[in-house]
Amino acid sequence: MDDQNPNESRPGIPAWVWILALFAIILGLNFFLNNRFANAARIDLTEAMNRIKAGDVDRVTLTGSRLTITLENGEELMTTVDARGSLEETLAFYGVTQDVLKEYNVNLAINDQTVWQTVLSIVLTIGPFLLLIWIFSRGFRQMQGGGGNSIFGFGRSRAKNLSDANRPTVTFEDVAGVEEAKQELQEVVQFLREPEKFVQVGARIPKGVLMVGPPGTGKTLLARAVAGEAGVPFFHISGSEFVEMFVGVGASRVRDLFDKAKQAAPSIVFVDEIDAVGRQRGAGLGGGHDEREQTLNQILVEMDGFDNETNVIVMAATNRADILDPALLRPGRFDRKVFVDLPDIKGREMILKVHARGKPVAKEVSFDDMARLTAGFSGADLENLLNEAAIFAARRNRRTIGLLEFQDAFDRVVMGPERKSRVMSPSDKETVAYHEAGHAVVSFHLLNTDPVQKITIVPRGRAGGYVMPLPEDRFVYSREYFDDRICMALGGRAAEEVFFGRITTGASNDLQQATRMARAMIMEYGMSAKLGLPTYGENSNNPFLGREIGWGMGRDYSEEAARSIDEEVRRILQENYGRSLSIIRENRHKMERLATALMEVETLDRTEFERLMNEEMVLEPAVHEASVV
Repeated sequence: MDDQNPNESRPGIPAWVWILALFAIILGLNFFLNNRFANAARIDLTEAMNRIKAGDVDRVTLTGSRLTITLENGEELMTTVDARGSLEETLAFYGVTQDVLKEYNVNLAINDQTVWQTVLSIVLTIGPFLLLIWIFSRGFRQMQGGGGNSIFGFGRSRAKNLSDANRPTVTFEDVAGVEEAKQELQEVVQFLREPEKFVQVGARIPKGVLMVGPPGTGKTLLARAVAGEAGVPFFHISGSEFVEMFVGVGASRVRDLFDKAKQAAPSIVFVDEIDAVGRQRGAGLGGGHDEREQTLNQILVEMDGFDNETNVIVMAATNRADILDPALLRPGRFDRKVFVDLPDIKGREMILKVHARGKPVAKEVSFDDMARLTAGFSGADLENLLNEAAIFAARRNRRTIGLLEFQDAFDRVVMGPERKSRVMSPSDKETVAYHEAGHAVVSFHLLNTDPVQKITIVPRGRAGGYVMPLPEDRFVYSREYFDDRICMALGGRAAEEVFFGRITTGASNDLQQATRMARAMIMEYGMSAKLGLPTYGENSNNPFLGREIGWGMGRDYSEEAARSIDEEVRRILQENYGRSLSIIRENRHKMERLATALMEVETLDRTEFERLMNEEMVLEPAVHEASVV
């Protein structure tokens, strides 16, 4: 059983509850003492005495300085007497003697409630002062205790210490697809668990590990795995939590964080999204003494300053390593840079299997095929794919997640939700069918394009239809590959011109992609015979706008080069557009057959498309309705 005192984890009563309770007690006392006089009519003392002498009073009651007379008909009247004298003296002064009271059988009662009135007056007098004293004492206790969220705790670190009680349950077995990164971080855990093994051969424990990679590749997940397996105090904080509006607060929080980590050493400090505070200094307009730069300076000193004999390992994650300060990246601060890249086909298969744990996946689903289809997906994308497939299965009241659910989930993740409410006119449907057929036919007759996995004219997202290729993992791209990609992208526009003699807005995204690839061929990859090997526009990608404005580091090529770049982009697009027109005109009958089939069944898979291109089959709607995804 857990030996922890259950009262320690019980949340405290908020201050506003105590304040409300105090006011409720005061109001209750006041109501208790005054409610009995709420309905009594007020008269002066002389009239009250005349009523007693007239003989129509049944009872006289004195409560403090309040005198209540009850008439024989039950009516109550109230007046006020001088509290300095007794009731008998007051009655005698007005001629109401004991004989008069006995004659008219008047009951005389004295309620001694001066104690309650005294307590109430004391509470109403000193209660507000006691409340203010309590509020200020509570605030100063929080200041001394270091409450990061209190008004006195600006300079305290907000890092979360993941101790044994709240340590993540994620381990390295739950991380797949990044084996090299796992190996690097497993050594960090081994450094902390068995330091003697490395010290005896003269190895030094690394001070910092920087994880760099695109979003969704598992950097934070790896940090959680380290926290789950390290067995040492793990401090987690975001880079944005250092920077505040007040100058010096960020540096104070950095000092407080490292002081806590040093006291708990050996320990690990994980800073997520460190680019929020580690941005390169002197990169913008104005001075260099702003809050972010002071915070960064303090981090640099704490990681490798004059006093560097600490047993604290700093881990950080970012997807913008290009904007980090060089002093932060040097050895001695971040000794290891772990690149967490997009997973390859084997990695994607392993990730799919990890996220499929506990999910009723049908036997017909092949994770190897899904890994081939999801080239370019990150770990987060694959997790989202499995979740969407599970949602489709639940929506259809199925007990297992089948292949159809994975196909629908893939389409939803890549292209967006299916727009069933969108109704296309027959002319628009025909235009979309020939447009998508143009992409598919051009791709089929090119050598350096990926095979067509699916072609459909069902609207999804902002697209009226799409051709889905079966991508391959490539690390090197040739000029022929870019030419064929541009040629395929322009196939839809070419099909509209050949068959309808007009152009539509459906090719706008295709033109953007083709232009982007053509410009990259010229400016980044040196694939233009006219412009040669130099690259252009290197400084245009600089994330620091102030440096371009203040230091004159704008465009790094001349107007003549810019004119040549525009001419080369136009030439590449025109040449590949001409290739697309030639392929479509040479295969006009295949275009017509494919467009007709799409207008009938709306969706074709790879097998049906290739058989149709090879003229091995004639599609009929009744046969292929089951293949519609």
